[in-house]
Amino acid sequence: MDAVTRSGESTGVEKGWSPRLILSLVSMVLLLEMLAVSYSMVSMAIADISAHFHTTQGAWLMTSMLLVGAVTGPLAGKLADMYGKRKLLLGCAAVAAVGALLSAVASSYAVLIVGRSLTGLLIPCVFLSYSLIRDIFPRKTVALAVSVATSGMGLVAIPAPFLTGWFLDNYGWRSIFWFFAIGLVVFGAMIFVSTEESAVRLRSKVDVLGAVLLGAGIAGVLVALSFGPTWGWQNGSTLAYLFGGSVLMVAWLVSAGFVSAPLIDLAVLRRRPVWLTALVSGLCYACSALFAMLLPMLAMTPAVMGLGYGFGISAKGFAIFQSPMAAMTMVGGVIVGALVGRGIRPRPLLAGGMALISAAFVLCGQMHDNKALLMAFAGLCGTGMGLAMSAVPNLLIEAVPPQLQASTASIVAVSQSVVASILPVIVFTVLNNSYIAPFPMEMTHGHTFYTDNGFRIAFLMGAVAAGVAALFALLLPRKIEQVRVPRTQVAGDDDQQAAVAFAH
Repeated sequence: MDAVTRSGESTGVEKGWSPRLILSLVSMVLLLEMLAVSYSMVSMAIADISAHFHTTQGAWLMTSMLLVGAVTGPLAGKLADMYGKRKLLLGCAAVAAVGALLSAVASSYAVLIVGRSLTGLLIPCVFLSYSLIRDIFPRKTVALAVSVATSGMGLVAIPAPFLTGWFLDNYGWRSIFWFFAIGLVVFGAMIFVSTEESAVRLRSKVDVLGAVLLGAGIAGVLVALSFGPTWGWQNGSTLAYLFGGSVLMVAWLVSAGFVSAPLIDLAVLRRRPVWLTALVSGLCYACSALFAMLLPMLAMTPAVMGLGYGFGISAKGFAIFQSPMAAMTMVGGVIVGALVGRGIRPRPLLAGGMALISAAFVLCGQMHDNKALLMAFAGLCGTGMGLAMSAVPNLLIEAVPPQLQASTASIVAVSQSVVASILPVIVFTVLNNSYIAPFPMEMTHGHTFYTDNGFRIAFLMGAVAAGVAALFALLLPRKIEQVRVPRTQVAGDDDQQAAVAFAH
């Protein structure tokens, strides 16, 4: 394993919360909010953007960002461990700001996609933020700060539909990207002035071959999963991307066993607390993505269709369902931070969170014809999401030392992207094959509606996935022994101190 050069303690003088630390946390939360709101705001603007550029490839506005974020994550994590997490966090934010600016002034759809792709560097900012918090915040504040940073994402999604509508109606679609560019510059500057650099360093080399193989493999799999429903699962392009991506990821695993300093240490990845955390985290984000797809379909379907569900609300009106989910996600995160800070292990909180998500899916599947109940179920799902999403980084803090935090967290982020792409594809494949409502196309104007029983099946599938994740969470060790960096690979008195893992 690689050697380390600094210790994993906070270098600040604070022993608890201070105005500077609060500003630092708020700055990182606001930066991550730009990622969360990016999906909803751009999705609402896709129709206007497609009409402006006369393109039918609007899906690339979402896929390109996801691809770049997932592909660059492992390399960003390794570089952060080697050169400093704050440097990489600010670097990713700066590139994302350039991408937003490029999108705002784009003269062609190709340029817009390039800009949107660069904005994908916001995705690694999630694990870079909580990895940095772990290093520089006073120990007793870490659990709460990490939980707030991860669960606070999405609060801006409540006013996002209204803000997006105002932008589109008054200033056009380009104003959305100007909003991103300005926001990223401001929040990046706030982080720059309020947040110190981590003293933790990993002595290693950049595994260029591993970065290329893993990045290309992830890209191939995600392209297949993203466009498979459109191209067809037996289409040659879909199969080529899926097979090629899988082969490249296997090639990365093989190469990582031979190079002296792999992109991700496989010995760490094989540890039960790490791979189980990655798997459960992926299922958590997958269930979250599925719920975020199914709920608006239920609420926005016109009641006059007579399908047994639907309220015919607008995209802006859907905010009444988003509000309890976003608010309770934050509440769940605060609960995790408070309990972990008092010595409660993240393991039961992760299992409990996934159990709540499973319950919310079951309830939505059985009772989805009442607005108040659906809002309550959305809040229940949000609570589970807050518990689970906040437990994940706290589990990683238990399992790996700070010198390996960012690179290990990057693989968890890859799991979140890939698994979150797989579950909705499976569910909607089932829906499209067996549960499409028998309406003529001229009546639906090209929109697809599903039967009431179809939604029951879809929510049941989500419940099963969340339930399985809860069981996997219970398989995590009750007491996690943290990875140790061998003293024999460390030289010097200061480095000897660094060999002692961060005892959290």
